[in-house]
Amino acid sequence: MEMLENVQTLITDYLGPFGPLMVVGLLGVFLILATLPILLKKEVDPLDRLKASAAPAKTEKGEKLRAGSGKDKLEKYSNFLEPKNADEYSAVKLKLLQAGYRSQNSVRIYHFLQFALGIIGLVAGGIYAIIQSAQSTPTTQDLVMWIMIPGGIGYVLPKYWVSRRQQTRQKEITNGFPDSLDMMLVCVEAGQSLDQSILRVSRELRSGFPDLAEEYEIVSQEVKAGKDKNAVLKDMSERCGVADITSFTTVLIQSAQFGTSIADALRVYASEMRDKRVMRAEEQANKLPTKMTLATMMLTVPPLMAMLIGPSIYAIVQNLGS
Repeated sequence: MEMLENVQTLITDYLGPFGPLMVVGLLGVFLILATLPILLKKEVDPLDRLKASAAPAKTEKGEKLRAGSGKDKLEKYSNFLEPKNADEYSAVKLKLLQAGYRSQNSVRIYHFLQFALGIIGLVAGGIYAIIQSAQSTPTTQDLVMWIMIPGGIGYVLPKYWVSRRQQTRQKEITNGFPDSLDMMLVCVEAGQSLDQSILRVSRELRSGFPDLAEEYEIVSQEVKAGKDKNAVLKDMSERCGVADITSFTTVLIQSAQFGTSIADALRVYASEMRDKRVMRAEEQANKLPTKMTLATMMLTVPPLMAMLIGPSIYAIVQNLGS
């Protein structure tokens, strides 16, 4: 008991009155990190392995939503890193696809990064709290904020990155889509088929709009592989997540179903997309004066007031001093 009291006194002297509490908290975090792989790693029953190989794509609650590759190091943690609900898994998968991450293990890597960065943030916050406690005596609220805020930032950072990447990619696709329609119309009117024109457009757009060119290339490769063209176009609209692409795929599907000319449909839709791009540019131009009003007032009004009122204030001060 005397040894424990001496250790507690030493910790309190170095870290302040909340030193023992912080040491216990950090020790608990390290114990969790040490025991987590052991808890997640469990022996697989051979009978369950045979059942999983016979039906690898079950989507019921508590079972894997897809078969593992066997080469991924995170495979044994899939029950912890992947959503058990099929709807949640599909939503995360679609968001990552729209952000441009098409890896088979993208959902697993995404949740692993959230977990890992959250733990790293907690550890970094704990180290910072220990350093600050050694220099001063912070309150309990300060300690909680120093530890939890970095952990929360680390957990939210992957989600913010994916959302920003999704928005940027959709914006680039929207900007390059009207030009791609004009090029596709030229290729179709020159005598090429729709599949050949899509492949040619993907090659021409590679330098200017790589994301849109990649989507066109995927469409071309899937059609060559024998996949149904309507399903390929619908998958493209889901991967892009852009309303213009969805309308474009609908136009192509209806044109193929009713037997109308694809060139006429492309000509009309390309004209609409050009007009829509002009309208978006005009909208941005009309928003600019409103956005510049506050900055203009902050930069022009104070100097103007200083020039107009400054001499009068200086004269009043001189008269009061005399």
